[in-house]
Amino acid sequence: MAEKILIIAVKFKQQNEARFQSSLEELISLSETAGGKVEAVMTQNRERIDPAHYIGTGKMAEIKDAITKYNIDLVISNDELSAGQLRNLGAEFKVRIIDRSQLILDIFAQRAQTKEGKLQVELAQLEYTLPRLRGQGIEMSRLGAGIGTRGPGETKLESDQRHIRRRIYDIKRRLETIVQQRAQYRKRRKTNEAFQIAIVGYTNAGKSTLFNRLTKSSSLEENQLFATLDPLTRQIKLPSGFQALVTDTVGFMQDLPTALIAAFRSTLEEVKEADFLLHVVDVSHPDQEQHQDTVKKLLDELDAGSIPMLTIYNKEDRLNGEEVIPMQHPYVFMSAYQQNDIDAMLSKVEAILQELWNPYNVQIDPENGKLLNRLEQETLVMRKEFEETINRYVLQGYIKQDHPLMGFLEE
Repeated sequence: MAEKILIIAVKFKQQNEARFQSSLEELISLSETAGGKVEAVMTQNRERIDPAHYIGTGKMAEIKDAITKYNIDLVISNDELSAGQLRNLGAEFKVRIIDRSQLILDIFAQRAQTKEGKLQVELAQLEYTLPRLRGQGIEMSRLGAGIGTRGPGETKLESDQRHIRRRIYDIKRRLETIVQQRAQYRKRRKTNEAFQIAIVGYTNAGKSTLFNRLTKSSSLEENQLFATLDPLTRQIKLPSGFQALVTDTVGFMQDLPTALIAAFRSTLEEVKEADFLLHVVDVSHPDQEQHQDTVKKLLDELDAGSIPMLTIYNKEDRLNGEEVIPMQHPYVFMSAYQQNDIDAMLSKVEAILQELWNPYNVQIDPENGKLLNRLEQETLVMRKEFEETINRYVLQGYIKQDHPLMGFLEE
């Protein structure tokens, strides 16, 4: 049975109304993704957050009445709460209290599939919980049943800070090994001149749907936030025959917990190391402009803001004739379910690469099949013909500036 949830939020006077409403709607979606049912949302306008209770004491009585009226199991705050605020609100409301960050961590705990993903989530949970142990009380600090209490493998959180610190140290050590392995994989791909494309975007924009259609694979597709947590990489072929590796990444979101971004740093390195980005936007979402801003900001923080990128305004079929002015260039409007749209998008990727890469025109002997094969797979071949008069293949195409074959083509 779904837990009954009451959301509480403070709106600051200088805060944009549309952004505030967007954050509330997102919190409702997150609550439903975690398996709860939002019964009520209560907000208060304030100059600043109350240091003791988050909300003002005048609002307390209203919230208590709502907790009784709706038989609330869980109160979720739209902002991060300190140890003192958690303790004071728990004492007042007599129900479990969590904040937005704990809710997101809980969803990540449900979603993590790989060993690395589970370790990363547990690390983020431990680092988030450590400074707040005094606020939660021993019964709250143990991971058990209910939203905000789940952990990878139902791990029990002990209230002993030394135990948690030892566990944090152990996880970081184990993750460091995985990070080094991932770095080796990336180095090997670079050595093999594999062209790497990363699919990025706001959570639930349709990244996994696009990934599956591109790669004919079956990563998790759900109309839920953070459906994909563990990155997958597959090989694809562009219209010219050029081969590339494409990676599906975790969705971005505004106000992601700092501990979570830090924990998933190694996973997000896949984005930083990419040669090209496909930025997927749910063009039918009312807050799609703010979503684009959030993704751009996070890309800049990852030092990935200068990587060549195509913005994909996805879910065009849901627009119902509405006109949307694109914020980013270059761009395409499409539906990831339409093969014609995918083909046109891949052609657009090639067109962008032609503008960025060096053109070449080369003649190759028929017996040099290995070189012909490399050019077809590792460069954009626009024309390939066998000229009988000279008994050679004539190839025209485009090649990345720092590709090892550049030396041969310049000879």
